[in-house]
Amino acid sequence: MSAFGRRPGTAGRPAFGVAKPMQGGPGSSGGSQFPAIDTAAATESAPLPDPSGLAPELEAMDRLNQRSTAEAMEPEKLQGFEASVHKIKEQVLPRLLERVDPEAAATLSKDELTEEFRPIILEVLAELRITLNRREQFALEKVLVDELLGFGPLEELLADPEISDIMVNGPYQTYVERKGQLVIAPIQFRDEQHLFQIAQRICNQVGRRVDQTTPLADARLKDGSRVNVIVPPLSLRGTAISIRKFSAKPITLDMLCQWGAMSQKMCTALKIAGASRFNIVISGGTGSGKTTMLNALSKMIDPGERVLTIEDAAELRLQQPHWLPLETRPANLEGNGAIHMGDLVKNALRMRPDRIIMGEVRGAECFDLLAAMNTGHDGSMCTLHSNSPRECLGRMENMVLMGDIKIPKEAISKQIADSVDLIVQIKRLRDGSRRVTNVTEVIGMEGDVIVTQELFKFEYQDEDKDGKIMGEYRSMGLRPYTLEKARQFGFDQPYLEACL
Repeated sequence: MSAFGRRPGTAGRPAFGVAKPMQGGPGSSGGSQFPAIDTAAATESAPLPDPSGLAPELEAMDRLNQRSTAEAMEPEKLQGFEASVHKIKEQVLPRLLERVDPEAAATLSKDELTEEFRPIILEVLAELRITLNRREQFALEKVLVDELLGFGPLEELLADPEISDIMVNGPYQTYVERKGQLVIAPIQFRDEQHLFQIAQRICNQVGRRVDQTTPLADARLKDGSRVNVIVPPLSLRGTAISIRKFSAKPITLDMLCQWGAMSQKMCTALKIAGASRFNIVISGGTGSGKTTMLNALSKMIDPGERVLTIEDAAELRLQQPHWLPLETRPANLEGNGAIHMGDLVKNALRMRPDRIIMGEVRGAECFDLLAAMNTGHDGSMCTLHSNSPRECLGRMENMVLMGDIKIPKEAISKQIADSVDLIVQIKRLRDGSRRVTNVTEVIGMEGDVIVTQELFKFEYQDEDKDGKIMGEYRSMGLRPYTLEKARQFGFDQPYLEACL
């Protein structure tokens, strides 16, 4: 028996009032409830605003003065076709829910649910005396299904392949990143409660929670996209959701080279480093592409190796057959049961891994990772936030000191020098492009200082009239200290040629 054939009883039904009949003039498809669609406006999309609001031909100081006198932009309200669809949705949704068994609806896919909804939506529209054309009906069906099973207004942004980041700043303002530039998105949520329900739905899918007592949450979508949620009272504008979208197509080192993120020689050297089981630390700022680089390097791992990944919120998608992802767990309502990254690293050592890969190192678990690198798990990798390779080493020392281990700083520095082979520094430049700016070897200790040598470097030269940064990838012409490690895998000659 279909779950959607249930007819509502007359008793207890909320009063919706009398719907106004649609009254439109000649050539119009709607009335006051559903205004006529301006076909020219509907087909001609408005150009996206320049995020800086500046003309490229202005001189530097003129641009600065223009920026200082610019007025703040108000969030745009939904208009035209979208506003009409959302207005009808608010009337149809309550009556639709009366005719649906939620438990049975949850077992159906989106396509199946749309087919079941179609006759019920037509029935509700007839009750409300609303007449829609084919296009309006399809738009209404999509909005209703997204509202009930998906993530509401976020669905159209998640489906856009050109968008890499989605940033929701409360119910009335959403920004997206397209091709490295931030632009405002033409979507809005109904109110704060609507947005909060969407945030809870995202977190509940992966067993996390977000509420007044736990106002911060890290989660992920089914496709691997990373999600961070922060709600009031910590967020003063309302619920804030940040989504880093996961690329459906696996990104390789060759693709990064074609996109200009590195030179061909750098690409060859990093391929050999991944295949020759170098211990690699990927360093960079927020949104610079550290996780993308880690995923690309994982393509070079031998398919016969057992790889374990450890993350706070699982977002790595390694391209290997023998890969086991592990994820931390937050504390429960009583404050018990938390499993941290350090606990997972210690447990991973008992799981016979060939390589241990950590999504991001933030604290005392850095010492456990160094111990893993130093105890036969060559080829381990991790990412961390830092502005330069030298600063990366300093941060690793500080993170080890954050733990309860009483070790002199010199011993920590020596362990880092003995464990780490290569530091790959990535930066997101001001034009939105992401580039590998440094590939640095860790050689050893000289006194109490860690000695490094740079193999490759990106040198800034100029920027063109469109604001794109131009530069040169330089090989420093030094004999790599890790050449012996590459020789064990038969890559010594190509590795030397790439670095010289």
